[in-house]
This record gives sequence, structure tokens and C-alpha cells, in this order.
Amino acid sequence: MRARACKHHRFRNLYREINVDLLRRSFRELNPKAAKGVDEVTYDDYANGLEERLKDLVERLKHKRYRARLVRRVMIPKGKGKERPLGIPALEDKLVQRAAAKLLNAIYEQDFIQSSYGYRPRRSPKEAIEDLTFNLQYGSFGYLVEADIKGFFDHLNHDWLITMLDSVWMTKPSCA
Repeated sequence: MRARACKHHRFRNLYREINVDLLRRSFRELNPKAAKGVDEVTYDDYANGLEERLKDLVERLKHKRYRARLVRRVMIPKGKGKERPLGIPALEDKLVQRAAAKLLNAIYEQDFIQSSYGYRPRRSPKEAIEDLTFNLQYGSFGYLVEADIKGFFDHLNHDWLITMLDSVWMTKPSCA
């Protein structure tokens, strides 16, 4: 895999990696019992004529005619009488998101350190707790710090972040 062989390669045009096979595999990973989005399309509805739908979706993606639908908002109970909004995307949007996640995971997964667990494939909070318990019990740690990052991205200077990331990407040599 190029991402593993050349750590500083800058990937471009991921649209060329999107094909019917990737979308078919991504579709099979969706939850068939998930709630419907604003389009009211179920998993079974989309499965009828799947191959034609996927070919059409690939064409719309590659020609940049695909547009995500609005997200259906549902209020769910949070506890103590409070509620929070939950966004439910349309099924085709879930499919595109899953395929994009597969591509990005293939590129970036090997960059993570082994002790990183958040939002990674085949990693679970239970494994993180088991490792933490083991390391606290047998490791050479004197204390544990808990930090709440709620609202972190709300207060981050996004212009600075983009500038910083651009400078990092531009200074890395690319593999031929």
C-alpha cells in the first residue's frame, strides 16, 4: 500500500478510487434496520436494483453531480429531562460516507500510534480501558489526568489550523 510505503505521499483525486465494488462493500456494511433519512428510503428499498443504483452513484460522484441531502433531525432524551438533536442522514449519504471513510482509513490508519483508540476501526473503548487498567497497575505512572475537550473545535482558530496543515503537507517530499 502506497500510504505505508511512502509516509509523506500526498494523495490527490480520491474520486478515481471510488467504484461500484467499493460502494457495494460499503453498502453491505450499513445497518439494514437503521432509521430512514429525509428521503424515506430504506436499506431494502435501495437494495432493489442495487447494481444500477451504484453505477449511477459512481457517475454522479465522478462528475461531481452528487449532492448530499438534508439531514433529518430527531430529538432524543439525554437524561434529567433534557434532549439533544440526532441527525439521521439519507441512506445514500450514509453509503457515500462509509466509502469515503474506507478510503481515508486506508490512507491514514498506519499513521496512528498503537495506543490510540478513538474512532478507529477494530478498536473499542473496552480495549482502551483494559490497556489503561494494565498500564496504570503495572506501568510507571504516578497519576492520571482527565480532560474534557467539549467545544474544542468551536474555539479552535480554523484559519491557523489550515495554514499549519498546508505548510506541513507542502514541505514533505513526495514519493515518485
